Amino acid sequence: MTREERQLREAIIAKCRWMNASGLNQGTSGNISARYMDRMLITPSATPYDAMKPEMIAAMPLEGEYGSWEGPLQPSTEWRFHLDIMRGRPDVGGVVHTHSTYATVLAIAHKPIPACHYMMAAFGGNDIRCAGYARYGTAELSELAMQALEGRNGCLLANHGMLAVGANLDKAVWLAVELETIARQYYLSLALGAPHILGEAEIADTAKGFSTYGLQQPEAKPKLKPKLKSNVKSNPKPAKARAAKAAARQRIEKRHIGKR
Repeated sequence: MTREERQLREAIIAKCRWMNASGLNQGTSGNISARYMDRMLITPSATPYDAMKPEMIAAMPLEGEYGSWEGPLQPSTEWRFHLDIMRGRPDVGGVVHTHSTYATVLAIAHKPIPACHYMMAAFGGNDIRCAGYARYGTAELSELAMQALEGRNGCLLANHGMLAVGANLDKAVWLAVELETIARQYYLSLALGAPHILGEAEIADTAKGFSTYGLQQPEAKPKLKPKLKSNVKSNPKPAKARAAKAAARQRIEKRHIGKR
């Protein structure tokens, strides 16, 4: 195991523990995967995050025998949609699956999330779709999830939970947090009545702004003009002359004082 791979495995474990500590997930219900070269690293099945070690993370090839794995423990029972996403979406480097409360509530109601907030633009479209129901770990669920994720970076899984995908592990976790946040905001806004939904043009305008967000060039500092070297050398003679005059003045004053 290279140092880089170990660091990625440690990052996966750290993200899992953070998900539970923050309330984004509960127990071992969630799972995380990350792309590493020609393999997918994924959390093992039914293993408490606090007891998880880097060596326990399962590795699955992105090409070759489908479903094969390496490691002391079996990969998560949800390995199918993780692997299918990684294989079908070269742009994805991290996948996060959680049973976060508000996203799951909406998934139980089979209720997709419309563009109730401008942050919807981060997910690639005007809504978060809800994939149809299929039993966890099945090829059918993976197929439904892939359909719901077409052109999107997140989706709900009916009567199950949610999925978020990103270019890397950090981005996937960030989007998982954003998805749960939007789900909570939408759920609460429904209690007030009919929430105002943003149009396609408004979401497209936000997406355009996101394309340069965080890429601002630092303001150029004004160039300081170089100091010109003076050709005039300092002359110590005037200072010496002033000191000599002051000493002479003191001697004269002392003589006058002595004559009084």
